[in-house]
Amino acid sequence: MLSQIPTHLIGGPLGAGKTSLLRELLAQKPPAERWAVLINEFGQIGLDAALLATGDDGIGFAEVAGGCLCCVSGAPFQVGLSRLLRRARPDRLFIEPSGLGHPLALLEQLQQPPWRGVLAVQPLVMLLDAAALACGAALPDSQREALPQAGLIVLNKAETLDEQTRQRLAASLPPRPLHWTSHGRLALAELPGVNCSPAPAQEPPAAPASTSSMPGVWLDPREPICQVQAQPEGWAIGWRWHPSQRFDLQRVEAWLADQPWRRAKLVLHGEVGWQSANALDGAALEWRGSEWRRDSRLELIFAAAQDTATLTDQVQTCLLPAA
Repeated sequence: MLSQIPTHLIGGPLGAGKTSLLRELLAQKPPAERWAVLINEFGQIGLDAALLATGDDGIGFAEVAGGCLCCVSGAPFQVGLSRLLRRARPDRLFIEPSGLGHPLALLEQLQQPPWRGVLAVQPLVMLLDAAALACGAALPDSQREALPQAGLIVLNKAETLDEQTRQRLAASLPPRPLHWTSHGRLALAELPGVNCSPAPAQEPPAAPASTSSMPGVWLDPREPICQVQAQPEGWAIGWRWHPSQRFDLQRVEAWLADQPWRRAKLVLHGEVGWQSANALDGAALEWRGSEWRRDSRLELIFAAAQDTATLTDQVQTCLLPAA
């Protein structure tokens, strides 16, 4: 039976560094604890779990792809969270909504039935890109409206800001606790929290009838599974390749440099092993080793719809010849 699982909601706009922050927090998991992470992604392909993979059997992941996680009354959310809780039986839960979602609505609804008593929802953590704000970037309304309710505002990418700029930014934000950092660094002890009042232990609600999911079988290992997601906030395309397929990562970089994407996430089997990258607005990729081995994944978010067939043909040219 599950009761009062400390649950941390990590909100923030696209590109603020939520995945980096979660990676830092997961590295601090006590060995004896079981943790779980529920991730919402705007696109359908599901990449954040691959980016966060650590090889630690004590961390369970689940994804709700294809839009806004704040719709907690919908079947995809019910299925994703219920299955994750039943499978992982976690001592602590992290939820990362999409940067295009509505964290305040999600925070409020997680404190209502059927999750009341199962989850002990902690104060909201809002992660912002301090460097972008200093340059005048505007926050989406859904993110700005959540700031006054945050238990902690983490100002990431702040390493180049002087004290005068920091004071100016702090004055422009609601009077909430602030933490200045870079690369998503945050000590676990700095997460805002409240005492969890005892509640009757109970099982998480039963998941509704199964919802549609992405196919996971390749009829041809060289042909990817492709998924497209179109919403008013943007257009996303993602691919998954059989793990046997390997990529020329330099060719991938060159191809991406010619595309007008807003966000790029990828975990690919390259010439010398598995590598991941996560970039915003056409920035150069910074590769890092990945523990993910299930398949290669690449997802791009654009401001407007693109030609699916053309993009698929282009990315396929980045595959290495079969050994």
